[in-house]
Amino acid sequence: MPHIKLFSPGPIEVSEKTMRAFSRPMIGHRSKDFQALYADIHPKLQQVIYTQQPVFVSTSSAWGVMEGALRNLVSKKVLTCMSGAFSDKWFDVAKKNGKTAEPLQVDWGTAITAEMIEAKLSEGGYDAVTLIHNETSTGTLNPLKEIAAVVQKFPDVLLIVDCVSSFSAMKIPFDELGLDVMLAGTQKALALPAGAAVFTVSEKAYAKAATIKDRGYYFDFLEFRKNKENDMTPTTPSISHFYALQSKLEDIFAEGLEARYARHLENARITRQWAEKRGFELFPQKGYESITLTCCKNTKNVDLPKLNSLLKKKHSCVIDGGYGKIKGTSFRISTMGDESTENIVELLGWIDECLPEAGTVEPAK
Repeated sequence: MPHIKLFSPGPIEVSEKTMRAFSRPMIGHRSKDFQALYADIHPKLQQVIYTQQPVFVSTSSAWGVMEGALRNLVSKKVLTCMSGAFSDKWFDVAKKNGKTAEPLQVDWGTAITAEMIEAKLSEGGYDAVTLIHNETSTGTLNPLKEIAAVVQKFPDVLLIVDCVSSFSAMKIPFDELGLDVMLAGTQKALALPAGAAVFTVSEKAYAKAATIKDRGYYFDFLEFRKNKENDMTPTTPSISHFYALQSKLEDIFAEGLEARYARHLENARITRQWAEKRGFELFPQKGYESITLTCCKNTKNVDLPKLNSLLKKKHSCVIDGGYGKIKGTSFRISTMGDESTENIVELLGWIDECLPEAGTVEPAK
């Protein structure tokens, strides 16, 4: 099959170097070679997460760890912050795990604010809050620093944060912010193949997990910590993902964390400016735009499937035609991972070339 480059926000393009690492020969997952591999990548993961806590690699999607966090940490009630397709789903997952969940629902594209969370937590009865830092479905970045500060006012409440599409693209200092769980899948800002997740847990969260009798085994935080003491995992790991992480961390530190953050910010700035100059409104609330993808309202009624067909045919690439209930009425352009500013400028030129031929469709009624 021809290589179609992905400018969709997950999975995203994976470099040849990373894929070569991913396809390295297998080693025993209970061998000293695996222990050495985990020991090599671990301090680098700690640096990217800005933590002294152990960092784990789970052979699952991020949703596995998201569900696991509920199983480990919720005994009374969880406040689920809902602002898009993925954060909305967390409420449903909580209920399917038998947890009492209270929704904090805002319109898609609207940010969750610290004031909203403080008002809900002041009612009492909660032991956890779930938050998606960067809601990928809408391109909305929630104000994590301010939210974390508010949650600190409630010592018995734990803050569980999904950073799938922001992790490694911007500074998220786990220890400094006082987060309790921070997790990320590998297929978005990390630019690795899908199928694994990285996460870390606070001491406060471990203490809470120790009181939960039905937290399960596969995502048991205490089992992860116990096994990490010997650079092992509780269950059979995807060794290929460890190899790929090792390669990606080499790339990240060769570029430098601050340079990586600046590149993502510049890519986002260029894409937003392009969209607004072409007459497309940005979907997220002003001031809360993602720095890893740009979500635009399809205000010009572009035939998005035809646009993607043209991009695929002429330039071997695709963008995203919107997600969930805003599919078709919005589109998303990923600027995360390994994409250089030159790559993004080139992509935007290709879209400009294809837009006239793509034409328009009647707006949905």
